[in-house]
Amino acid sequence: MRVSISHHTVRKGFVLKTTYYEVHLKVAFTHEEKQIIRQRNLLKSKLLDRRPANARVDDRDEKFELRVEHLMDQQLDRFLCATPSKAKIYEEALLDALAQMKLWLDDNAEVAGTTVVEF
Repeated sequence: MRVSISHHTVRKGFVLKTTYYEVHLKVAFTHEEKQIIRQRNLLKSKLLDRRPANARVDDRDEKFELRVEHLMDQQLDRFLCATPSKAKIYEEALLDALAQMKLWLDDNAEVAGTTVVEF
């Protein structure tokens, strides 16, 4: 798995322009990892709960979840943060979640064998 994260400054708004700090994420899975994800039906698995800076109060949280399916086929994921500090904190949370995902994919690669323990 190869992860690429970049930060960009974006101005949004028609009349009242607001500056946001956008974090771009692109993940390149190996062929083996893609097969594990498809065979074990892991596409709908949630990696991270998040809420962008421009989200409305009445928006559902499920709308902003980061799922495995959003990262397949090197799709670019964009997320808006209010400050550069929040963008860096979000990047750290992403890296933690993706490290856990890598361990999780390794665990799902094969079915566990027989374990014998003697006490």
